[in-house]
Amino acid sequence: MSAGTMPPVAVYGLSTEGYRIASLIAIKGAKVSLIDESLRTAISLKADIARTYPNVSSLMEDEPLLGLEPMDVAVGNAAYLFFAPRVRKIGTDVKADVSAKFKDAVKALKKGSSVIYMLPAGMGGNNENIALIEHVTGMSSAEQDFSYYYMPSSMLAAGSETTVGSVRGRQDNNLAKMLQDDSRRKVSFVDVNSAELVHVIRTLSHYSGMASILEVCKKAADSQVPANELMHGTFSDLYVDDVTAGLYDLRIIGASLDGAGPLMYLVNGSVRGIEGYVKHLIDQIRGTLKKRDLKASRTKVAIAWTLDPHEMRGDKMDLLSALETKVRDYIGDVERHQGPTFDLYHTDKTTVVIACSKADFEKVASKNAKSDDLIIIKANPLCETVQE
Repeated sequence: MSAGTMPPVAVYGLSTEGYRIASLIAIKGAKVSLIDESLRTAISLKADIARTYPNVSSLMEDEPLLGLEPMDVAVGNAAYLFFAPRVRKIGTDVKADVSAKFKDAVKALKKGSSVIYMLPAGMGGNNENIALIEHVTGMSSAEQDFSYYYMPSSMLAAGSETTVGSVRGRQDNNLAKMLQDDSRRKVSFVDVNSAELVHVIRTLSHYSGMASILEVCKKAADSQVPANELMHGTFSDLYVDDVTAGLYDLRIIGASLDGAGPLMYLVNGSVRGIEGYVKHLIDQIRGTLKKRDLKASRTKVAIAWTLDPHEMRGDKMDLLSALETKVRDYIGDVERHQGPTFDLYHTDKTTVVIACSKADFEKVASKNAKSDDLIIIKANPLCETVQE
């Protein structure tokens, strides 16, 4: 497919994942409209802009002058619509919030267009999405009037292949060429229901194993098992940042299930395991202060967790807020630290740093290795304390 013949594309969502797809396709020469769902406007993303700005953060920081058009015009002109919004409501209404955004995205869809859904859909969610498109647009079916594809962006995806779900496994060579990146990952098409179930299996397998690690390590901590023995080369580099990376997917699966049953037990058990870990982390902070005879009023807590504010899933942001709130219930002086550097203002208080990822721990440890007034707690399964 030559650059001049590539069909126009719209990407709904000024997210990290949405911008990544939009840039990949724009560099190949297609007309790409990147939609900011909050403003309901679309910017024209050209190849030179995509090459200049490696991610959506750099684009928004620089604010270059770009062509604008109404969202409905961009969607109506697009042959392919990628749905990649940011989702910030993580509670029980998460499914309704996503459904409202999807309805907003597809209402101007023209006949013959294709929709690529990039969020997890849970069990049966893609059939619901197809029915919603038919209801909102008045089109008759996903096999005649429009095409539907399922491609959940996920850190859990593995291997050298990008799998795309489609109705009856229908192939789309144009879409495959759009998605082909420099890594030369193979793009394969499977039945949409198969792709849906594979993602559910992968998510549940990941989190049931993760919850088991967290629960066993909590028991080990209660039994005072030496951390250096249990953690040696196994779980030491597993941080809360890793634990939360697909939590949204797990919640979507739970929201798509009806009633009780083994699958719901797996989902609820995994969610409770992660919530219990946050409580365990708070207990470890309290235990550290007690062991050192430190008063809460003379202690400051710095949460070092560098997050991407533009990623589609909001579960890390949600957990960071919950962690901050729980710490503040016990210690009033709490602050967040993000970014490439870790700088603390001078204070006469003892500072406890909660390192929430391996990169954040290395950043904190390298700069403050010789500080006597700093205690670093790794937010890993055994909540290891450094400089004890």
